[in-house]
Amino acid sequence: MQLDRRQFLKRGAAAVGVASLVASGTSSPGPTGRFSMPGLYAAESTSKKATKYIDVHTHIGTTWNGNKELTTDGLLTWMDEHDVEKSVLLPLTSPESSSFLQLTEPALAAAKKHPDRFVAFCSIDPRTSLRGGRKGFLEVIGRYVEQGARGFGEHKVGLNFDDPLMMQIYDVCEELGIPLLFHMDNERGKDQPGLPRLEHALATFPKLNFMGHGPGWWASISGGLTQEELMSYPKGKVREGGAIDKLMEAYPNLYGDLSAGSGANSISRDREFGREFMIRRQDRLMFGTDYLQPGQNVPQFELFDSLYLPPEVAAKVFRGNAERVLKLNS
Repeated sequence: MQLDRRQFLKRGAAAVGVASLVASGTSSPGPTGRFSMPGLYAAESTSKKATKYIDVHTHIGTTWNGNKELTTDGLLTWMDEHDVEKSVLLPLTSPESSSFLQLTEPALAAAKKHPDRFVAFCSIDPRTSLRGGRKGFLEVIGRYVEQGARGFGEHKVGLNFDDPLMMQIYDVCEELGIPLLFHMDNERGKDQPGLPRLEHALATFPKLNFMGHGPGWWASISGGLTQEELMSYPKGKVREGGAIDKLMEAYPNLYGDLSAGSGANSISRDREFGREFMIRRQDRLMFGTDYLQPGQNVPQFELFDSLYLPPEVAAKVFRGNAERVLKLNS
């Protein structure tokens, strides 16, 4: 094919322009691996929707003094970076729970604004002065559920786990059909080695799904604990007779939230046991991080990937169980 002088000069200029862009580093690979000039493939999106995880434990706002504030936009950016499709936003409403209270209303507002990314829980301290006692709690928590709350928590209260005031909250949550995510250690949601107080609640409210979190809960993956160890992150091999396995075997309404240092430590302290535990309890475990401030280190991603869980197990733990228990597809 012959080109006239004008066509030849026009094609030559275009070729020089592309070559100079490549040489200067201002070009980028196009969606098919070709180098592209800015805007050349603008119609072809290379973004990938986050799908791997549903995180059942995050917080927005400021949690502890010395923390940086985590905004909803900051959390969304972090979620996109780590392939997290949805995050559960947990309020903190008890004076022992954190330095700064995090109320239910901002969580509900964020979930309303980003319904495809956030799931709101609600919370109220069981010592709150309400007219009507249990009826008053049913009214307040029921209102939150009507506004979109999918669960109750983080339940992080400086009382014994089966204190009558705590049991009243469990009673209301069971009636409303929402799960409850609790924190347990020697200061909040207090129990004893073997978790007899938790078992009392599990047996009393068999239709309420309890989601366990915190040092006292995750230390109980091992048997032979002292009371002091319920406040710590025990190291070394897991000993037989752990309360978590026993209670999960006996009570189908008990689940584990794998978030925070306590959740990561429970699996990493004895990796062989941890992997077997995740496979054995694949229907009862949920991925979580407890992400609450920008730049926070989160060990769960690397840890769980390094275990090379069977794909069907990973699918349940990373998102499937949360979808089922939180009724996210309904």
